[in-house]
Amino acid sequence: MLDAPPSSQRLALVSEDPLARGALARALSDQGEGWTVVASGTQVELETARGGPPDVVLWDTGLRLTEGAAPDLGAPVLALVADEAAGELALGAGARGLLFRDVAPEMLVAALHAVARGLTVFEPGLSQVRAAPRNTAPTGAPAHDTLTPREREVLGLLAEGLSNKAIADRLAISEHTAKFHVNAVLAKLGVQRRTEAVVRAARLGLVTL
Repeated sequence: MLDAPPSSQRLALVSEDPLARGALARALSDQGEGWTVVASGTQVELETARGGPPDVVLWDTGLRLTEGAAPDLGAPVLALVADEAAGELALGAGARGLLFRDVAPEMLVAALHAVARGLTVFEPGLSQVRAAPRNTAPTGAPAHDTLTPREREVLGLLAEGLSNKAIADRLAISEHTAKFHVNAVLAKLGVQRRTEAVVRAARLGLVTL
């Protein structure tokens, strides 16, 4: 049985739309669940800001998500998406949970608690997205073409022989986040070992040895 959630948890709220951020903050406040919004802004604003990592990140992907990586703030990400296509992109970008943008506040709060505790959450209407592999590339595109800018940075550091901890230190992220990015790179390159990833990346012209 899972322990009861802590009385207060730190939340980072990421959205390009200030109106959406405001509405989400009010919805969470109305639920009275003890969430403290410690950061709120666009993805670029929060990823370049200084401060301790939150317990969970709530990422509103907007009306249309076409590419990009999930917010890299050292915490698991719950994504709000407009449709299944956006859900698949968000999942591949690193989200741990998916809900539709019009989710009821009670379900949103429950999902945030679950994701903050390391669980994976999917709204029933997004069950088909859950079954989709995370390294799925657009039709006709090689999986390595879906590497995010952050994953390409990680790949370059793998080519330098850096450990997960060293990668985390270099990029100023948590070791857990570094490990997640390394695993995503391995999956997208279709290999199981770091050395294999570097060799394959070199053959594809992604890194220079």
